[in-house]
Amino acid sequence: MPKMKTKRAAVKRLKMSATGKIKRTQSGKSHLNGHKTAKRKRNLRGETVAKDCFKKTAARMLQGN
Repeated sequence: MPKMKTKRAAVKRLKMSATGKIKRTQSGKSHLNGHKTAKRKRNLRGETVAKDCFKKTAARMLQGN
């Protein structure tokens, strides 16, 4: 059976933390920003932790690393 390939889209979007949590960037900042407040855009800047129900799926997508 061949090796599992890593989903390259997942590698570009997700990171695994040292404790095994999935980190992701927040959505909603790429366009239609004219009516959003500066505070709202500032708060969308950082990374956040993905939900636990997504952990198994993400680990499978990042498996080739």
